[in-house]
Amino acid sequence: MRVALGCDHNGLELKRQVMSLLQELGHACQDFGCYDTDSVDYPDVAQKVAQAVEESRFDQGVLICGTGIGMSISANKIPGIRAALCHDVFSARRAREHNDANVLCLGSYVIGQGPALEVVKAYVEAQFEGGRHARRVEKITALEGKSPSEKLKIP
Repeated sequence: MRVALGCDHNGLELKRQVMSLLQELGHACQDFGCYDTDSVDYPDVAQKVAQAVEESRFDQGVLICGTGIGMSISANKIPGIRAALCHDVFSARRAREHNDANVLCLGSYVIGQGPALEVVKAYVEAQFEGGRHARRVEKITALEGKSPSEKLKIP
C-alpha cells in the first residue's frame, strides 16, 4: 500500500512513529510535511495529502494534528476523500470496512503513541466490505460538488 502522511507541528512526533510502523509493515510512505516544530496551518498539509490520495498517487492518507478535527474537516473538503477521525481500533476498522475511508486522522493530544499505532495498524489491515456499504458510499459521493438543486434526494 502507498500511504501519504502529513501533520502540523502538534503531530510531528506521532507522524514519525506512524511512518516507522507503516514501513515496518511493508507499506511505501511519503511525508508531505510538516518537518519541524515551527507552526504551520493544518489545512495546507491536509490539502496536499488529500489531493495526492484523490489523484490515486497514494492508496491511503494519514493526517495528524493536535485533535485530528481540523485535519479531518480540511481533508473532507476535497471531493473523493472520506477522512475518518479515529481514536480507537473499532472505529478505525469500521471506517475502512463500512465507509471505505481513504484518509485516517489522528489527534496527538487525544491518543497516546501506543494506542495510535494500534489504530493505524487496524486501519491499514482492514478492507472495504462493499455490499450494502457500497450503496451508502455511492450516496456520500453523490453529495460532493453538487449545486443545491442537484443534491441527491434521499428517501
